Amino acid sequence: MRIIGHRGARGEAPENTLGGFKYIQDIGIRAVEFDVRQLKDNALIIMHDDNFIRTTGHKKPLYECSHEELPLYNHAVQWSEWNQVEPTPLLNQTLNVIHNFEHIEVEIKEVASEAAAEKITLAVQQQLKGFEQSAIITSFDLKIHAALQQQKSQFKRGLLIETDIKHKAIDQALAFGCGHIGWMNELANQELIQATQAAKLNMSVWTVNDVERAKELRDLGVQGLITDYPKLMLQQL
Repeated sequence: MRIIGHRGARGEAPENTLGGFKYIQDIGIRAVEFDVRQLKDNALIIMHDDNFIRTTGHKKPLYECSHEELPLYNHAVQWSEWNQVEPTPLLNQTLNVIHNFEHIEVEIKEVASEAAAEKITLAVQQQLKGFEQSAIITSFDLKIHAALQQQKSQFKRGLLIETDIKHKAIDQALAFGCGHIGWMNELANQELIQATQAAKLNMSVWTVNDVERAKELRDLGVQGLITDYPKLMLQQL
């Protein structure tokens, strides 16, 4: 079972930051998950929320910003032991850090329209050129999956599920041409895992921070474990 750092390693380093991505590389992890959004100036950036408040303390909506403003916001501000500023990284900066990773889950966050979905998916695929073997584009947003399917994307794709629709989700993943499904930890029971395997879909489970639960998922044949604590899991599994 592959250990995948969630937003870098959000329990051990500032989330979705270049420092966090370098941290998991330094501890020997070569698999990561992170979030992508597109700013008003079309820049692709790595950030989970659409507001800076939680990670930087600034109540500033993300989509009001251009990429030139990103250095103003330090995502390590709550990490007293972290000795460097961590501004919001661009996607291409992140790819430069993780160029040697074996598994990269690129989650495109929900967008407002089909036009926005087409725009961001084309831009993400352009920047991911050269990462076709390691990258998988994931999303909860069905508009994103529809755009990728219409574009006949050559990248691996994964449907993310956090609601209790179970077997319907498997059918949706297959209908959109996905080879992967990402289950929320609370949904991933033995029956669901077996149904996913029967559909010949690879899977990852998120977010798993308990070692005993991680061992259970490993024994059930889950391929990917997305965790906030990759160093802990590396030591215990």
